[in-house]
Amino acid sequence: MNLSRYSLLLYLLSPLLLLYLAFRALKSPDYRGRWGERFGLFKAKPTDLLIHTVSMGETLAAVPLIKALMQANPDLSVTVTTTSPTGSREVNKAFGDTVQHCYLPFDLPWCVRRFLNRLQPANLIVMETELWPNLLHQAKKQGAGIMLANARLSAKSAAKYQKWAGLSLPMLQLLDKVAVQTRAEAERFIALGVAGDKLSVCGSLKFDLQLDQHKITKARGERQLWGRASSPVWVAGSVHPGEFAAMLECHKRLLALWPEALLIMVPRHPEQFDNAATAIKQAGLAYVRRSSGHELAAETQVLLGDTMGELLGLYACGDLAFVGGTLITNGGHNPLEPAALGLPVFVGPHHWDFAEITRLLQDAGALQLVEDASSLASGITALLQDSDARRRAAQAGLEVVRSNRGALQKQLQLAQALLSGTR
Repeated sequence: MNLSRYSLLLYLLSPLLLLYLAFRALKSPDYRGRWGERFGLFKAKPTDLLIHTVSMGETLAAVPLIKALMQANPDLSVTVTTTSPTGSREVNKAFGDTVQHCYLPFDLPWCVRRFLNRLQPANLIVMETELWPNLLHQAKKQGAGIMLANARLSAKSAAKYQKWAGLSLPMLQLLDKVAVQTRAEAERFIALGVAGDKLSVCGSLKFDLQLDQHKITKARGERQLWGRASSPVWVAGSVHPGEFAAMLECHKRLLALWPEALLIMVPRHPEQFDNAATAIKQAGLAYVRRSSGHELAAETQVLLGDTMGELLGLYACGDLAFVGGTLITNGGHNPLEPAALGLPVFVGPHHWDFAEITRLLQDAGALQLVEDASSLASGITALLQDSDARRRAAQAGLEVVRSNRGALQKQLQLAQALLSGTR
């Protein structure tokens, strides 16, 4: 498939995009507005730099880089796009009106062309692997420099790109700079036809995550107020449908040993908050919804984290953490967040989106792989019964984060070179 056939296929499928938005809107109020932006209908002002950060995880990783670029270039006008409401919220929270923000339009040629004609960006930075053929083609056609920042490319994704080489190879060759996370990923990009001199191994921006110590201290103080200072507290973060039951089954096993134990369960997406509450009810566990503002009682067994932007603070309340999207075929979420807070981490087998980070943490002894509720309960039980082992795992995670910092400065230098016209 080449670009023309890809674009024709998108045109033919475009009615389904409206159905997709309608379906999402039924499940989540956050998808019920701003549809015009999805089709490039946005009163955009011309911008020097367009940065696409995708969703919440990529946006959080990109925020320090964007802030550093804006500090180094005070007159730089920046537009930040996302594809999800959660990413949009993070942009607004981090930057307010200091950047222009909207959703990235669907990759239909006329949508992308109209969008870019209004923005006229001199440069485009795309986070991780959110590569859209028409976006890159139209941006390069306008003369924009293009950088792929914090790039990751799993063997599975590389195989998909190779399968559609007629479409992916010309797109990849439009990239001027690729700040790749690991040497293995650099080799995959080279195998797909990206010139080696365009690649720089910089590590992951996720290691440079910035923790708000005030918020962490406040969160840990809140645990004291719950009366759970000496009771086991574990966090199931970013969990998906298909994992709720496993988390609750695991917690029931822990309650048999520690009746005062608390599970903090945080679904990944807001539209799943009610479904998670239903699953807890069906499991027969006493729970409190975070959004209710109610105090935890002595008999509370589960705190449902049904608010946005609090995951790090809730991790800070825990002794151990499971990172979701890994017991189902999703690819997983960032295990560095709990590790950076000194929590031993558990993930399931489907963690390919964070394969290298998972390997580093596992090799250091900070992370364990589990298959199901039973193995998760066994792993948590072993660490709760061995405080020295739990302390060693926590310190190992902190050391992995500390020793791998530095990607921010390396990628900032590449972005600055892009802005200066050095390609």
